[in-house]
Amino acid sequence: MKIAKLCYVFSILLLGAASSAHATSSVWEITRVDNNTRVDNSNGKNTIYLGGTVHVLTADDYPLPVEFDRAYALTDVLVLETDMAKLDSPEFQQSMLSELSYPKGQDLTQDLSPDTYKKLAAFCESRGIGMQVINNFKPSMVSLMLTMVELQRLEFSGIGVDKFYNNKAVIDGKALGKLETVEEQLAFIAGLGKGKEDELIRYSLEDIKTLPTFMTEMKTAWRAGDPQALVDLAITPLIADFPDIYQSLLVQRNNNWLPQIEAMFNNQQTELVLVGTLHLVGKDGLLQQLQAAGYTVKQL
Repeated sequence: MKIAKLCYVFSILLLGAASSAHATSSVWEITRVDNNTRVDNSNGKNTIYLGGTVHVLTADDYPLPVEFDRAYALTDVLVLETDMAKLDSPEFQQSMLSELSYPKGQDLTQDLSPDTYKKLAAFCESRGIGMQVINNFKPSMVSLMLTMVELQRLEFSGIGVDKFYNNKAVIDGKALGKLETVEEQLAFIAGLGKGKEDELIRYSLEDIKTLPTFMTEMKTAWRAGDPQALVDLAITPLIADFPDIYQSLLVQRNNNWLPQIEAMFNNQQTELVLVGTLHLVGKDGLLQQLQAAGYTVKQL
């Protein structure tokens, strides 16, 4: 799996089919322990719930696994990666377009080889996208646009887990929290593939061809709550092919989020934290880090 298959997982634009007969879920109960003994949990403050999300789904993916509703019902606060309302605001959308566009007098041709540009133009023509639409966007934005166009063609046009529960929390009057600002997310997108722009577009075009199979396998692993399958499908190839993106996309953000999650054990509320499912798994994932820090991690 190369970068096109990771784009849907990460960005502000966004990362199941069948489920295992013995499936659990992508929701975990995280409990604080004291001197190897479980502390009194009668007020709920020593437990949080951590859920892995897919940011883009199809209509057939609903209803979501029941464990998400169970965790939601047990919590006082819903914590998401970022502020969804600000993410959707016209002001931020304009800021994003400005950040991911070339300055006047520059365009995509300056970062792509003639051969890559030709392949990109051919793909865009096959999808009914005029090159004049994307010429002014930087490669990171172009890669995301191509991936989203393909996902929409595959009918991945429904809201994802995070947006679903954000909307529910607003209706229910449940408190909302965030782990990072929309400006921080935008900075991560802007840096995607920096210095390797031509390679980014070439890999995106190549890997879009296998996106249907990849999405089916990813959603199956997510719905079944299978961390090893998620690692094999996405984490291991990402480390091998784009170690710098792995560090900035997952490791750096996980390390930024972990202290915030641990601080939640020090208040009187119980939180449900929803993040992209790839943030949970692997050697640098939040689940492994919480276990290493002495917390009890139990899959629902």
